[in-house]
Amino acid sequence: MYIGVLTVPLGNESLADALDYLSGIGVEGVELGVGGWPGEDHVDRAAVLGDDERQAALLAAVEEREMQISALATHNNPLHPDEETAAEADEELREAIELASVLDVNTVTCFSGLPAGGPNDEVPNWITAPWPTEHADAHEYQWDVAIDYWSDLAEFADDHGVDMAIEMHPNMLVYEPTGMMRLREATNERIGANFDPSHLYWQDIDVTEAIRFLGDHDAIHHFHAKDTKVYDHHAKVKGVLDTTSYTDTAARSWLFRSIGYGHDEGHWKDVVSTLRMVGYEGALSIEHEDALTSSNEGLEKAVDVLSRAVFETQPGEAYWAE
Repeated sequence: MYIGVLTVPLGNESLADALDYLSGIGVEGVELGVGGWPGEDHVDRAAVLGDDERQAALLAAVEEREMQISALATHNNPLHPDEETAAEADEELREAIELASVLDVNTVTCFSGLPAGGPNDEVPNWITAPWPTEHADAHEYQWDVAIDYWSDLAEFADDHGVDMAIEMHPNMLVYEPTGMMRLREATNERIGANFDPSHLYWQDIDVTEAIRFLGDHDAIHHFHAKDTKVYDHHAKVKGVLDTTSYTDTAARSWLFRSIGYGHDEGHWKDVVSTLRMVGYEGALSIEHEDALTSSNEGLEKAVDVLSRAVFETQPGEAYWAE
């Protein structure tokens, strides 16, 4: 495993300056936004896709700093009931897959997307309960839409030799590990998780058990290193389905936090160890979304904790077991 960073918080800097900064604090890999909510501040997807010289320059910029690209990121909603919105998200995904293939990057990170609750609805509908029964019917309709779309995209990804790493995210159809496996089993093994524990913590999902569950199926394609803190002062009164603005930090039941500020260093060492147990040896891509500190400080504190958690060598011979 190695420490990486999703470079979106550094989007106001040039790619060269961002890479210099990250290399200087001990980061070995980058996840680059190429569309959707991550934007494309550092990589103009369409321009780079159609230009061999731009591709070579991008790879050289990363490699000369002894870094690597862990994934290309485009998070959007390809299942949106608005056809134009869905088509734009689909184009972003397919072009990201094509670009990843030509850059020899084996992973695109994304969302599953979220359909409407029925064919005549106009907005996506996140369904979290099976009753009244029309909600259960709507949920099955959504899965039919998702499986139809993702079966085709999974084949497209396989044709290009690229894994799709879906972030299990509330307000998307796939937001927890069993849903992740349902989509994978209905498509192909190119479909797997961009395992982001921050969204699982506030759902009260045991992160190491979830790693084991998905790892048993070789279904972790990428990992986001991001923490969450649940604040019982509010959660015990209004629960964790909290619509309070992320900027109103003192009033929320939970907040995304920098690594080590939601769970201690011992927990993160357990996360890293469990990832190794299930065979994951890719990036721990830090995603900074901590509203209580700056991007640079949040990234640096996360690197500090993870640098003590990551193993730098492969396991030796178990001489004590002979």
